[in-house]
Amino acid sequence: QVQLVESGGGLVQVGGSLRLSCAASGRTISNYAMGWFRQAPGKEREFVAAISYGSAITYYADSVKGRFTISRDNAKNTVYLQMNSLKPEDTAVYYCAASRNAFRRPGQALQDFGSWGQGTQVTVSS
Repeated sequence: QVQLVESGGGLVQVGGSLRLSCAASGRTISNYAMGWFRQAPGKEREFVAAISYGSAITYYADSVKGRFTISRDNAKNTVYLQMNSLKPEDTAVYYCAASRNAFRRPGQALQDFGSWGQGTQVTVSS
C-alpha cells in the first residue's frame, strides 16, 4: 500500500499562486496514474486534475483548466499541482490520490483511485 503526503497548502490572496506536492512512499507510483481532488466545506469531493503514469495524458476540471498544471517526477516519487490565478472558489482541502490499477489511463472519478493522502488546506482570500 502506498502512503501519500501532501504539502504546500496555505493562505494566498486572489490572483496568487501555490504549488502543491504529493510525496509517495511504500511503493513506486511510476506505473500509476495520479490525481488531485478537492473538497470545500459542505461540498462533495471533486476532481481537479489527473496525469498518466508516463505524463503523456493529463485531464483537468473545466474550473481549473488554463490555471492549474499537474506534473510528476517519477524519480522522486512525487506529483505536483501548480496553481496560478487563484480564486476564492478554489478554497478547499486538496487531496492527492493514486489510481487503483497500474498502467491504466487516468480516471476522473473517486472510485478510480484507491489510495489517498490526508489533504492540505488551500485558502484564497479576497
